[in-house]
Formats: sequence, structure tokens, C-alpha cells
Amino acid sequence: MLFRQLFDPTTSTYTYLLADPDAREAILIDTVKEQSDRDVQVLEELGLRLVATLETHVHADHVTGAWLLRQRLGSDILYPSSSGVEGADRLVGEGDVITFGRHSVMVRLTPGHTDGCATYVTEDLTKAFTGDALLIRGSGRTDFQQGDSRRLYRSVHDQIFTLPEETELYPGHDYKGRLVSTVAEEKRFNPRLGDDQSEDDFVKTMANLGLSYPKQIDRALPANLNLGREEGDTNAPVAEDAWDQITRSPSGVRHVTPEWVAEHCGAFRMIDVRQPQEWFGPLGHIEKAELVPLGTLGQAAPTWDRDAPVVLICRSSGRSDQAARALENAGFTHVASMVGGMMAWNAADLAEACA
Repeated sequence: MLFRQLFDPTTSTYTYLLADPDAREAILIDTVKEQSDRDVQVLEELGLRLVATLETHVHADHVTGAWLLRQRLGSDILYPSSSGVEGADRLVGEGDVITFGRHSVMVRLTPGHTDGCATYVTEDLTKAFTGDALLIRGSGRTDFQQGDSRRLYRSVHDQIFTLPEETELYPGHDYKGRLVSTVAEEKRFNPRLGDDQSEDDFVKTMANLGLSYPKQIDRALPANLNLGREEGDTNAPVAEDAWDQITRSPSGVRHVTPEWVAEHCGAFRMIDVRQPQEWFGPLGHIEKAELVPLGTLGQAAPTWDRDAPVVLICRSSGRSDQAARALENAGFTHVASMVGGMMAWNAADLAEACA
């Protein structure tokens, strides 16, 4: 497995890259918005495709780069199931497995710093990414964001300290330049959570830390509950290789979900191939779409840029699949059909998404 540990000096945040060098698939754990260009560059230099970004929790000290990376690379966004985040591509729970090529990480829920904390453990149990639940010779604070000292103590002892003694522990932050620890080291030397500290000792310690208010919390929390998207962020063009990653149906048509369309709205031409009476009918239409009935597509399409991305829409995706095949046959290079059509769009309650 290919592994890189990346660092943001402003917030002392570690971002972790794990990849299968044969399948060229990668995941990133705990990205930082301001480091998105760095992350993209590393992926490009190593020839990797980003499958997903994983969050260990809803951060209060930095804004995640998850949304920006999904915009640029088409990667999925994964959050722990109790995080309270809406709009993630996947919410992961205890024992869930996240795969990238032939490798994987397993989810161990470790609440206490926040309600929605998770530790990600490699399949061979050699590495664990603990976020802010367990730091090197320390732990995340428990005085805000649903923090619970007793819960955190039990999470660390039940979910992290039960790993093999030699398992390497990689934290979400370190403020003293330390890179990695092990289960054995933290059980022996962690002054808050080591073997000689009882649960009551830990609760007493955490109650008397006297920590200052997190500098970025007022910016970070709202943004991270929105996947890292802040007010003023706009949809970026879909990256060239993201189109190549879109799954094709058995008939060969690229399929995108209504949620994908809503997320990238404005980054491509949206063509509704239904009839006018359907456009104004009960299912309605997407605000930014253009009405070009399927029968007139052959006359309209020659005036369009064949290299500009196009998403086709109809009632249930039968006609849009047909239109997508026709455009690709005519030389259009970036064409997709919205699977499920307007029926799926309305079922997903996306009526206001592209207004």
C-alpha cells in the first residue's frame, strides 16, 4: 500500500493519503481546504485517482477540502454516521469497510471528542488514523461539540487500545512535530489515557484544562457540516478525468445521479429532451435546463461545442440514454444521462437545487 503523511502548518493538521499503486485508487483522510491544490498535485504526480475523502469527525479547527476535491476530481465524501452532516455520499458506521483497489480501511467509531468521531484502521491492523480522539501523548478536548470525557475514555480503551500493541497510530494533529506513535507507546506514556489513568482521573483532567476558544470554530463548524462548502463557493467545472470516472450503464451510456447533477449544477450544459407538455407538466423541470425535444436534437446539436460537457434529462432516463448515445455518435466527448430522470430528481427532493 502506498502511504503519505501530509501536513498543514497553519492548523497543524495531518492529512493522510492511502492508495493501491496497482489499481491507482486512493483515499484521503482529513483534508484541509487550503491544501487542496497540494493534494491534487500529489495525486497527479503519483498517477492516482481519488476515490473518496474520509473525515474522522466534524472539525472545529479547519475547513475540510472534501467539497472542493469532489468538485475537481469527482471523489465521494464520507463522514461518520453520527456526525450530523447532510449531503455526504456515504455515512459510515461501526465495522463498515472502505475499499480502494485491493486495499481497505475499517471503521471503528470512537465518539467522545464529538458525537461523530471515527478511527480508520487498515485491513492488516498495522495503521490506525485516530483523528482527534487520541493524539500523541494526549487527546482531543471534550468541552464543546457534544464532547463527553467518559465516552472518549471508553472509546480509546475499547476501540483503539484493543488493537495490536505494534499498530501505528496517526493522529489528526500534532503541535510538537511528532509524526506517529503506537498502541504500546500510548498505553504506557499517554499522561491522560495511559494504563495508569482511570476513567475518573481522565474526567478530572479534562475538566481542568482551561483551554481557549478554538480560533476557527465559527467558520469551520458551519462549513464542515456543509461538507466544506462555504458561502461564496461556486460550482467548479467538472475535471476532465472526472468524466472518465463516471460509470457507464450496460448499454454504454455514462450515468450520473440526480444528486451529482445538483452538486455540479452550472458546470455543464443541461438538456431536457422531453416534450413541451412534459416540461410544463406535473414533474416540472430543472431551472437551468434547456428544452430540446428528442425529435429536434439532430437539428440543434450541430451548433454546440462537441467538447463541452452535456447532461441529458427526460422523465425516467430512457430517452436521455438514447440522446446520449446519439450525441456520442456525433462526436461529443463529455456526455452523460441523468439516471431516473425527473422522477428520480423529484423523489430526491431536489426541486430547488439548481434554482
